[in-house]
Amino acid sequence: MRVAPVGGTAVQDHVALAEIELCGDLIIAASAAHEDRLSLESIDEVLKVAEERAHERDAED
Repeated sequence: MRVAPVGGTAVQDHVALAEIELCGDLIIAASAAHEDRLSLESIDEVLKVAEERAHERDAED
């Protein structure tokens, strides 16, 4: 069995970490929902879709 070395050799994938965080946010929202499923609007709110679109529009200007 091989074990990863201890120390500062771990590589961090920032995109993967961000995706994991978003998945966690969705799981929390789903568990707190009072309905069987999250609406598309609720999912967009959790994932901050509107904020990202506004940021993209600002970057284009």
